[in-house]
Amino acid sequence: MRKTYIWSVGIAVAITAWLGSGLLFKENKPIEPSIADRKVRDAEVAADRLPTSVKVKSSVAKEITRYSTVSGKTQNKRTVVTRTETTGKIVSRPVERGDFVKAGTVLCEISVEDRQANLAEAEQRLVQAKIDFLGAKRLRKQGFNSESAIAAANTVLAQAQASVKRNQVQLEKTKVYAPFDGIVEQVHLEEGDFVNPGQPCGTVIDLNPMLLTARVSQNEVQDLRSGMQVRGTINGTQTISGAVTFIGSQSDAATRTYPIEVQIANEDLKYRSGLSVEIDIPMEQTFAHQISPALLTLDDRGEVGVRVVDEEAIVRFYNVAIVAEDIDGVWVSGMPYKTDIITVGQEIVVAGERVTASYSSNQGFSRNISNTIGASSSAGLSP
Repeated sequence: MRKTYIWSVGIAVAITAWLGSGLLFKENKPIEPSIADRKVRDAEVAADRLPTSVKVKSSVAKEITRYSTVSGKTQNKRTVVTRTETTGKIVSRPVERGDFVKAGTVLCEISVEDRQANLAEAEQRLVQAKIDFLGAKRLRKQGFNSESAIAAANTVLAQAQASVKRNQVQLEKTKVYAPFDGIVEQVHLEEGDFVNPGQPCGTVIDLNPMLLTARVSQNEVQDLRSGMQVRGTINGTQTISGAVTFIGSQSDAATRTYPIEVQIANEDLKYRSGLSVEIDIPMEQTFAHQISPALLTLDDRGEVGVRVVDEEAIVRFYNVAIVAEDIDGVWVSGMPYKTDIITVGQEIVVAGERVTASYSSNQGFSRNISNTIGASSSAGLSP
């Protein structure tokens, strides 16, 4: 029993000694500097460091037109399915699909049958009616005829004239004509077909002028006016221009967009119906700088912008919006009217950093930007 007590006391002493050693030999932890101290230290380090060298290009904003681009298609202005107006057999169809026809060209011809004979008979009856009417008038002057006889002769003459007209119309209906200059897109009858009134003969489409059709948003439709000149690009290669001829007044229930039509000239018929087209609608005038797309970068929020240098040789970051594009670069808005854009070294500097900048060689000179740059630091695009 006594031996057990001795072991218990020994273990308790050992544990107490181990716990006490942590207090006696505790290592002092370094005290972290405060936020203010860190800012002072960072400022001292930045002051001792040499400024980063960059190249800049001086740029002055230009007033350009901002366009809104919508997708659409080409569409022929008129499509007419010509139809027969009488009964008979097709004896001639002188046109084929793809033929260009002038207005009044015969598309289908129906057998005349007895229509020509009926017209000849009506014409002879008209001759007789004219003679009878003139004779009745002479007898009236001589006192041998009454007003009633004159009226009866005049009625017979009118009936004969109407009969001739009806037979002429029936004879004319044996031919189906092109209603306007256009292309025969489809033929529906062949020689030997027997037709009744209302059967289709041929489909004719009018390709000149051509229409560009699209749908625009409720924001874009507010800036559109009838007669406004817009430009379009067909299949990404052919650039055209025309005037807005129609602006819808009621939006689509599903898309909330409005239909528009732009009319373009197509005398040589080189534009076909149904081609894809991008329509650029002028929206407003704005100031913008032209830069290379390679100079665009992202900020911490993932927004597109450009790094520039102000008159104090400090890097500034401006969020920009792409206004237009061309073969020489992109036009962006959101920077000062006059500014110096970093063209070399923009990927190794950050906003707020002081730099030593020189102008690009294509500007013909170089200088230290911290001493002589006079670019405006205002955020607006106004002179």
